[in-house]
Amino acid sequence: MTTAPTTAGPTTTEAGTARAVVTGVGVLAPNGIGAEEYWAATLRGRSGIARITRFDPSSYPSRLAGEVTGFSVRDHIPSRLVPQTDRTTQFALAGADWALADAGLNADSLPADERGVVTASASGGFEFGQRELGHLWGKDPKHVSAYMSFAWFYAVNSGQVSIRHDLRGPTGVLVTDQAGGLDAVAQARRRIRRGTPLMLTGGMDASLCPYGLAAQISAGILSRSEDPTRAYLPFDAAADGHVPGEGGAILTLEDADRARERGARVHGEIGGYAATFDPRPGSGRPSNLERAVRGALDDAGLRPGDIAFVLADGAGEPEPDRVEAQALTAVFGPGGVPVTVPKTMTGRLYSGAAPLDLVTALFALRDGLVPPTVHVEETTGHDIDLVTGAPRPVTGDAALVLARGRGGFNSAMVVRGPAAA
Repeated sequence: MTTAPTTAGPTTTEAGTARAVVTGVGVLAPNGIGAEEYWAATLRGRSGIARITRFDPSSYPSRLAGEVTGFSVRDHIPSRLVPQTDRTTQFALAGADWALADAGLNADSLPADERGVVTASASGGFEFGQRELGHLWGKDPKHVSAYMSFAWFYAVNSGQVSIRHDLRGPTGVLVTDQAGGLDAVAQARRRIRRGTPLMLTGGMDASLCPYGLAAQISAGILSRSEDPTRAYLPFDAAADGHVPGEGGAILTLEDADRARERGARVHGEIGGYAATFDPRPGSGRPSNLERAVRGALDDAGLRPGDIAFVLADGAGEPEPDRVEAQALTAVFGPGGVPVTVPKTMTGRLYSGAAPLDLVTALFALRDGLVPPTVHVEETTGHDIDLVTGAPRPVTGDAALVLARGRGGFNSAMVVRGPAAA
């Protein structure tokens, strides 16, 4: 496993000068399966947050989630893989298939050692693990699946995707909670710059099972509201926690020159990245999120005024929201850039959230429309220009995506739209 670096993105000497562009995307989200379905729902402000249906949540203090509905696993992955895999891996396999198809690539497009995969994971195969532990304690060890040896593990998505598509180049997994999605894409970009022509990257999470929900509740940061319109309210005066969700996005990254030579459609470019780590709570030292934002801008060679909009992390907790708003104000000035949190329609997808935000940013740059932060009514105390109510037209060819993980992880990534790429 790899953790996020504590400074800005790679130097030219370290990583070469190749540009990494996004040529394919695969999306599974609570408000849409497939990239365009998700995007249409997000522009309409359609939320996928509702009462949990995968099990009876009545005995739990938090009962809402963003569930992916309408996904029939046997329609999307080979039947032999179904008993081997957790729901999160099934999402990753389907997303990888779609990301490659969207890029117009197949297993014969490149030699196996010239294509790799780096994903993020925050929970691993929780549901698979819960089921097999139930077999162990409720029956006996003979009833535990042999696939338990890997199906629960954080790296399983990268492993299964690499096997399915014969990816024998660089392979890895990043485990930095919500920040991991950006960290994985940054590592894939780093591999592109070092000479690997093609990388699959991103993240999927699916821990909406009794075991997974209990673990999340124990952190004390889930909303207990039973009203889907009032449960997850980042930057709102009534914010009191977030709603969990499942899903995410897988991206196909390619060397820009190679993509151009083969005539690929390009969604955009991974333009800049930086990651920092916060001091321990109670130390009295400030957050390093602002430094991550400035580092990503520097890595992209851009100024704050070049950013058309920001997709914020949006924790939905008063103190983290204050820290994020303060960092944005320090860099862009009060109300200096449109800010949005489309996660209010999906819940926080953990390692899947930031890759989905990257897709959202690329599509927003493509169409010149920033989707809204739904349900938020009052942002008193935060000097940010939060996009609410309806999509907002914007101009520009660069956007900033932020992601923060429990334990102090901060990541920031700049993407450029298709015109700039």
